[in-house]
Amino acid sequence: MSIKAEYQTESYVKQIAAITSRSVVESRFSFGDGVSEVLAVSFQVSPAGCETTSGRVNYGGRLVCTAVYSDVNGKLSRAQKGAEFTHFADDDRLAPAHTSFLRLTCERATVRRDGSSFLVSAVIRADISVYGAAERTYVISADGAVCRREPVKLLSAVTFSGEGEVEDDFDAAGVEDILSHDVKAIVTDCRCGGGEVRISGELYLSLLAVRGEEPVSLDRVIPFTTEILCDDAVLPRRAVCCAQVKDAAVAAQVNEERGRCGINFCAQLSFFGCFYDEHEASAATDAFRTDGDCALTFGEELTPVCSEVRVYTERVGGACSVKSKIDYSCTFRAVLCPSAECTYSAETGMLEGAVSFMLLYSRDGEMHSAAIELPFSVKLNGSEGTDCIVDVAVNNISVRQRAEGECEAEAALKITVALCPAERSAYLTGIEGGADSEEDACAISVLMAGSGESLWSAAKRLKMPPEEVAAACGGVSFPLSGDERIVIYRPKK
Repeated sequence: MSIKAEYQTESYVKQIAAITSRSVVESRFSFGDGVSEVLAVSFQVSPAGCETTSGRVNYGGRLVCTAVYSDVNGKLSRAQKGAEFTHFADDDRLAPAHTSFLRLTCERATVRRDGSSFLVSAVIRADISVYGAAERTYVISADGAVCRREPVKLLSAVTFSGEGEVEDDFDAAGVEDILSHDVKAIVTDCRCGGGEVRISGELYLSLLAVRGEEPVSLDRVIPFTTEILCDDAVLPRRAVCCAQVKDAAVAAQVNEERGRCGINFCAQLSFFGCFYDEHEASAATDAFRTDGDCALTFGEELTPVCSEVRVYTERVGGACSVKSKIDYSCTFRAVLCPSAECTYSAETGMLEGAVSFMLLYSRDGEMHSAAIELPFSVKLNGSEGTDCIVDVAVNNISVRQRAEGECEAEAALKITVALCPAERSAYLTGIEGGADSEEDACAISVLMAGSGESLWSAAKRLKMPPEEVAAACGGVSFPLSGDERIVIYRPKK
């Protein structure tokens, strides 16, 4: 017997691809003969465009390198250079109509002398999220088959993007100059409603300053809030949002008479993110024939929807890995370029990684630097078993020698965890008729029900409409406990 199915088709937006790409960007510093050592280089990388074509995404950005160096007299100075770059990543799923969002980070960098100049090579990581239109088709009824129709929650992605500005003024006693700064932006909450997306977060600012001709570290946490207009953000929703620093500037005004320094910090931020609209549709989720077999095809969507953003504050410490020779003749001065690389395990809820930074120290009147890594392991209670998006910021780093040649450090971590459990939507996408059943010669059928047997599963096993099975059961409640026996009498035709 043929089956005539009725279908419903609708358009929605989904994430097409999540792409990771890497490129190498180089900058050359020419200081002349007056430089004895480049102590550290801090990086500020910002996106400058991202677009998709057929099978390819093209993106670009700007890398600003700030080099801190000491001259032959031991005085600290800085130099800054910018470099623009473009790169691409290929993926067969991409098309020109897709919308792409770009996040850039500097994974690692090397500094080496090249003749009379210094060559800085930075590995830039690009995380690209691509969204686009798609279609879903599901069965709503079928003539010649018994269908189970249920309300199915269907989701469609809504993307947003925008920019914001953060400004802060504060005093720093005795500071004479600012040599370099590092900025990290994290989002602590993102909610939709009333036609806008409200973003809350914090900027972690780390400064390398000069006080009394000696380098010092200054840390500051700057909270921010931003509203981005979004016509689709009508109902209350949680959203996943990424914040990036497009540009940051630090200006210092020194009052020598009062011995104080007023610092003005200004940053341009860019945001992008996603939330999901949902609606219910009455769709067929299962079907069977009463007089034969049928072939079914199913569709399933697993969508990570943000349900909560948790914020953790942890203090980590312990022995460090030092990539230079340190002894008691060294005097630790300051730290700069703090960052954290980590991996999260959804099964255990453990966050493991390392805090890395540069340590400035003096020996025999000369300033030197050392790259240091502090491993850590943190248990994020309450996040086990759920897919998460984790971001980490670092500040308040302190270093000391616990024994000659051995360093230990402490650092404060601010960890944001966006819990994104997968929402499952399943429905019937196709049904075709199969072989007809032979006429049943039995007048009585007995179903040995299992515990938890539903009315639908019993009807499917008996190949009878659910309403006929319910009438034959004489008031037996479903789901069954497992002790019941369902007896079906078939009248002689």
